[in-house]
Amino acid sequence: MPETTRTDPDNLQFLTRADGERLAVSRLDGSKPGVIFLGGLRSDMNGAKALRVEAVCRREGRACIRFDYSGHGRSGGRFEDGTISSWLADATQVVEHAGEGPHILVGSSLGGWLALLLAIEKPGSAAAIVGISAAADFTAYVRDSLFSDAHRKELAEDGRVLVPDCHGGPPFVITRALIEDGEHHLLLNRKSLPIGCPVRLIHARKDRDVPWDTGLKLSETMQSDDVHVTIIKDGEHQLARASDLEILEAALMSMFATTPVLKQSVA
Repeated sequence: MPETTRTDPDNLQFLTRADGERLAVSRLDGSKPGVIFLGGLRSDMNGAKALRVEAVCRREGRACIRFDYSGHGRSGGRFEDGTISSWLADATQVVEHAGEGPHILVGSSLGGWLALLLAIEKPGSAAAIVGISAAADFTAYVRDSLFSDAHRKELAEDGRVLVPDCHGGPPFVITRALIEDGEHHLLLNRKSLPIGCPVRLIHARKDRDVPWDTGLKLSETMQSDDVHVTIIKDGEHQLARASDLEILEAALMSMFATTPVLKQSVA
């Protein structure tokens, strides 16, 4: 069991990774299957979607865990050192810390990709999945479709490139290690995805970061027949407007309906 440190009153805990860095985790006790929220790239556990999910869980008496990947939020480490593999390892450690599963995995952007990978690589971990702008294979999309030739040249020569944030934030670094590591986790090129649980995927037609039809492509290869894809015509990548959060809540409630309460969680 990973080392944990609780810092009340916000139920913040810290899990210690093998390399000594600490992962910040917020845990709400309740009935299981509970929810594990996986945030987006350069986001943290206090975003609008994460807090809405926790509020719904609190109202419905379900357990909920929010956390920050290494290099994000209140967790240790540097963002530039992160890869899909390292953030997947962070998520796996949090899932193991959550105790006996399965769990309802709710993932935003990067977190949506990681939720799908968890369901595949850790069988039995997912009772259901909700993806919001699930950014499956985003590393390949960024490299092949969003980067200019100059970006690709700089990445090859320097191992990193500074890119603008199209959502108004400061520029940030994308590393060659992140792009190359992503190749080991691609999903859209697979003929079949061994995901048998109920899945709800929500995408935005005006998304500038993730192709809007990503959810449709994923749904075609999932083994589960209980897969619903919602396209929000006027939505953008973050899907954090009040109307977007209502759709997220409805998807989560549908997952609660398909995963009846099994037992009360124990801290």
